[in-house]
Formats: sequence, structure tokens, C-alpha cells
Amino acid sequence: MHELTVDFVCGVDEAGRGPLAGPVYAAAVILDPDRRIAGLADSKALTAGQRERISEEIRANALAWGVACASVEEIDRLNILQASLLAMRRSVALLSVRPVKALVDGNRDPRLGCLTETIVKGDATVPAISAASILAKVARDAEMLRLHVLYPAYGLDRHKGYPTAYHLAAIREHGVCEIHRRSFGPVRRVLEEGLGR
Repeated sequence: MHELTVDFVCGVDEAGRGPLAGPVYAAAVILDPDRRIAGLADSKALTAGQRERISEEIRANALAWGVACASVEEIDRLNILQASLLAMRRSVALLSVRPVKALVDGNRDPRLGCLTETIVKGDATVPAISAASILAKVARDAEMLRLHVLYPAYGLDRHKGYPTAYHLAAIREHGVCEIHRRSFGPVRRVLEEGLGR
């Protein structure tokens, strides 16, 4: 009698490459073809409430999922691209079943140890990547809200660390702290002016 084998395919995406503060997150998701999740889309096209609701469905109904991050220290040491790829590798390593193939948003191969296909704008066109983008975004937003409680002066609850005028003004007023990515230009320039701590 032959064992039934299933070729699992996961979607992989990251969240938080552009912000000046906080970790970069990634998620990997293997969807269950028998349990359809309504509303899957690029996380940027959804409201925060929609992302929260759909992320709960993904966690409940996917065959497997993993969420991981790379720290601010790793971002500054490796650069943001390499840190994003590291977070992707970590998210795939957390999957409870090993995928034979990964569909990755973007055009860079994170070297996941399985067959990989990169898909530009895959978060808008491939359901498994959409699911990964939602999990990564929800997890990162939750972390930024946690950091907001610790560092309220920067307004992380409103911009999640992105380089908005408000955030840039707050960095100039209060200085750079340990949650900021020192390798990023706007943060580096403030440090060069002696406003870091």
C-alpha cells in the first residue's frame, strides 16, 4: 500500500521594510484547499479591522502558518533586504509541515531550502501570499502598538514607524532611541546632528 503524499505549497511575504523603527516581520502560510478564506487580498488594500478578522480566519483554517521577525539590530547589521529574507526563512522554519515549494512576494529568493518561485505583486494575485502578507502586517502592527506603550513620544500607534512628517518631527524633538533603525538615512542624519541616545 502506497502512502498518500501531498505537495504542500506555502506563500511567503514580509511587512515593514520601509519604516524607520521596529522589526521587520514575515509570514509563511499553507492554505487548506478545502477551507476557503474569503477576502484574501494584499494587506495594504484592507482596513486594519478587515486584516484582524481575516488573520483570525487564516490562523484557524490554514493547514500551517508561521510568523517571525528580524530585529532592529539585525536590520542595521545586515541591511533591510537581508533582514527581510532572514525573517522569511524563520517564518518558513516555523511551519508545522515542510513545503515542497514556496511562492514568495517580490523578486528576491530568500533561499528557503525548497523550490522557490518569486512573484512580483504576488500579495495581490496569489491567495497564499495574500494570507502571508496579512499575518505579517497584523503581527507587526501589534508589535508597534506594544512599542507605542513603551515609547509614547513617537506616536507609533498612528504611523507604525513609517517616516511620516509627525514621526520625523518626533525623532528631531525627542532624539533617536533603541527602536530606531540607525542605518536608515533619516535616522542617521539625526544621529549625525547629535540627537541620538
